[in-house]
Amino acid sequence: MSEQDYLKDLSEIKNLMNRSSRFISLSGWAGIMAGMYAIIGGIVAYYIVANSAREYLILDGYVFKIIMLDLFLIAFFSVVTAVFITTRRAKKDGVKIWDDTTKRLLINFLIPLITGGIYIIIILGQQKYGQTGALMLIFYGLSLVSAAKYSIGHIRYLGFIEITLGLICAIFPGYGFWLWMLGFGVMHIVYGAIMLIAERKD
Repeated sequence: MSEQDYLKDLSEIKNLMNRSSRFISLSGWAGIMAGMYAIIGGIVAYYIVANSAREYLILDGYVFKIIMLDLFLIAFFSVVTAVFITTRRAKKDGVKIWDDTTKRLLINFLIPLITGGIYIIIILGQQKYGQTGALMLIFYGLSLVSAAKYSIGHIRYLGFIEITLGLICAIFPGYGFWLWMLGFGVMHIVYGAIMLIAERKD
């Protein structure tokens, strides 16, 4: 066996090991659709608040409940779409959708996300609204970074971007809505498009 063949075999073994320890069925379309849902939901929320009597939120107000429903629907449709697209791609590639790697990915993703969600609910209960957008971006970014070691597509970098936007949002809370739209909307679309390009190259 020549040195070139030996290196080729090592590369193939490395790729196989990498695929077996990482969730490989993520699709760029899931990111693009999540970004579109976020932008549509953000526009709806902006319109509702801008045309309300107060033009700001209070915890026990009707507008606040509508905004919470809006956020829930964004998350719901994003998750359902991601599950549908991921399941379809996994079947096409002949890959198991639910295994130990998937479990580890979900656990690492959900721990920071749920922690952040509980903390946000706590500060909302204290009527501290100013940092909500920043916290959503930061904890979501931390979730992506935490789950990145069990996935592909370099979602770690998207996580870093979300964390950075969250920190900027914390410094300039007056731009929270636009930074939220940038992080959850535009960046998801951009990242999804980059993933699609990479998928086509493969």
